[in-house]
Amino acid sequence: MQTLFKNIKGDRLIWAIVALLAIFSFLPVYSAASNLAYTASNGNTFSFFVKHFMHLFLGFSIMYGVHKIPYRYFRGLSLVMIPIVLILLILTMFQGITIEGANASRWIQIPIVGMSFQTSTLASVVLMVYVARYMSKIKDKDITFKASILPLWLPVFLVLVLILPANFSTAAIMFVMVTMLVFLGGYPLRYLLIIMGSGVVALALFVLIAKVFPDAMPNRIDTWMSRLESFTNGEDSEADYQIEKAKIAIASGGIQGVGPGKSIQKNFLPQSSSDFIFAIIIEEYGLIGGFSLIILYLWLLFRIVIVAQKADTIFGKLLVLGVGLPIVFQAMINMGVAVELFPVTGQTLPLISSGGTSIWMTCLAIGIILSVSAKREEIKEFEINDDNPLEILSETI
Repeated sequence: MQTLFKNIKGDRLIWAIVALLAIFSFLPVYSAASNLAYTASNGNTFSFFVKHFMHLFLGFSIMYGVHKIPYRYFRGLSLVMIPIVLILLILTMFQGITIEGANASRWIQIPIVGMSFQTSTLASVVLMVYVARYMSKIKDKDITFKASILPLWLPVFLVLVLILPANFSTAAIMFVMVTMLVFLGGYPLRYLLIIMGSGVVALALFVLIAKVFPDAMPNRIDTWMSRLESFTNGEDSEADYQIEKAKIAIASGGIQGVGPGKSIQKNFLPQSSSDFIFAIIIEEYGLIGGFSLIILYLWLLFRIVIVAQKADTIFGKLLVLGVGLPIVFQAMINMGVAVELFPVTGQTLPLISSGGTSIWMTCLAIGIILSVSAKREEIKEFEINDDNPLEILSETI
């Protein structure tokens, strides 16, 4: 164990925050899974506990392995991964499967291990790394809109178009995160406004085409529209039912909560262990538990900004912000949905909700952040040793 801790590099506070979130996640996931257990696993709740443990174990293994890779290698890997991601998204579009009643095919099956994988989450991380690479490459250069269309916006457009039909919320979040990253990278605002306007027009055309040819994407546009209408007008729908049960759970929690495992609404709230787990957390642990969770995510955001600020290269700064900000942004959206600040999106709570792909890709992103942080530590150690020639001589001997 001591050897393991000695080999852990990077920001120790980020390691601590991630570990706290992961350890805490066992309680609400195990509690919320009891309803699923009695409907799908003959009441065997322990299997869900073991499944969640294996997902986290693999996630932390990914995080540990990735954080040992010098982050400069991710620059070239993003070029290799973009076409691979596009192929995976095309396969998902035509051969994707539906899991746990989801109304879209967002997963592909991995035949060798018998596991499913949500390709859009991998695409999100890869795309942000790719955009960070491009923006660092053109830093301090004269940027023209025409020159950036093919190398920057074409891959972004292709990835979003392939994700949009099955997962509108993920595509929308990715578009917002990309625009935020290129803005932070110094992309001219006038060009960015053109891209944002083009995105709105493209979305409107997509909706119109889907309405004209409903058989091409059955139920998807209707699902989006019903969620927006139920959010704005309060009409009865499945999304409205979910929100009402979530609000009942939150109201029942009060200040201190009803206690671990004593949630009532987990028996009625769909996706209680994933999309709406925040409502279950407040019901069982009260506002104290909810605010504590928010503080942890805000603390993670603070450490991400610190790591980005201390990064030794422009690519390192943009890389940390590109893969780190979406984690906190997704967490805030998940919490906002539970309290009806946003329409139902289907976004999970990072490192808390059940689900393998979400955990693995979040750990992948955090591993990249830790890799950047570890490089900064190496530079500091070198500077310290460089000021002490006797120490260098002793190490050499």
